[in-house]
Amino acid sequence: MSSLREKYRSVILPKLKESRGYGNVMTVPRVAKVVVNMGVGTKVDRDALTAAAEELAVVTGQRPVITKARKSVSNFRLREGMPIGAKVTLRGARMYEFLERLINTALPRIRDFRGISSAAFDGHGNYSLGVQEHTVFPELDPNEVKRNQGMDITIVTTALTDDESRDLLREMGMPFMAD
Repeated sequence: MSSLREKYRSVILPKLKESRGYGNVMTVPRVAKVVVNMGVGTKVDRDALTAAAEELAVVTGQRPVITKARKSVSNFRLREGMPIGAKVTLRGARMYEFLERLINTALPRIRDFRGISSAAFDGHGNYSLGVQEHTVFPELDPNEVKRNQGMDITIVTTALTDDESRDLLREMGMPFMAD
């Protein structure tokens, strides 16, 4: 079992319950899922999409789903239904393991890292961040990667407000910038 999951159950849950005054344990915010998305681009070739999907599978430990274009855009030479990226939805143990690796290993490996923005909440308690190079994850060998690829990570919580979610993620160890 992930140490982040244990930390949530034994330390974070009671602390948030007491500090925010929740009456029931089930009302305390928790992370529901993590969605990791890699958009390969508009003029995509099969090899780049396959490589991105394989690297995403290595990073997350789960096979990704190929995402397809919803609309046709002639300026981008994009037709509806064309494959343009890959995504993974993590829940349970894999989610906590991924979050732990993201917080403790990947984010500190970013060059000139000073923390992540605390303003990237959506108003409903969900947090999104972008990583410019997916090679910050230690599972990937930078010498083996043919093309540096960015990824979007969305952390979906059960929090009702951004402040509740910010407190939850801060307690989990998310390195927010000093405001």
